[in-house]
Amino acid sequence: MGFIFSKSMNENMKMQQEFMLMNARLQLERQLIMQNEMRERQMAMQIAWSREFLKYFGTFFGIAVISLTAGAIKRKKPAFLFPIIPLSFVFTYQYDLGYGTLLQRMKGTTPTSMTSHWYLEVDHDGSIYTMEICKWQVKP
Repeated sequence: MGFIFSKSMNENMKMQQEFMLMNARLQLERQLIMQNEMRERQMAMQIAWSREFLKYFGTFFGIAVISLTAGAIKRKKPAFLFPIIPLSFVFTYQYDLGYGTLLQRMKGTTPTSMTSHWYLEVDHDGSIYTMEICKWQVKP
């Protein structure tokens, strides 16, 4: 009599473990999808911020170029034109970030600068889950 109860309890426990395993995998999948979505939103916010910053900085840059050029011509000192060089680098960077392909190029070079390991480690009975997300290793 005890054998019949223990057999059905073992089957129930096994079914419950399988259900828990399936549930944990589903939860992990959902977490990965959510993390990816959050990363995409952060990148979209960064692009939006860069475009908004570019509006203000572009206005400043345009006024600065006109003013510095006018000052260099009026005073006959070409040294007034030197601040345009670093300002143009900042403007070009922000333009590339907002409207160019800088983020795509950064995403493309990421795999070469790091190694990441995504894997699940499940015990033989399916009860222990460990997930090692990333190991960063800068390559020369």
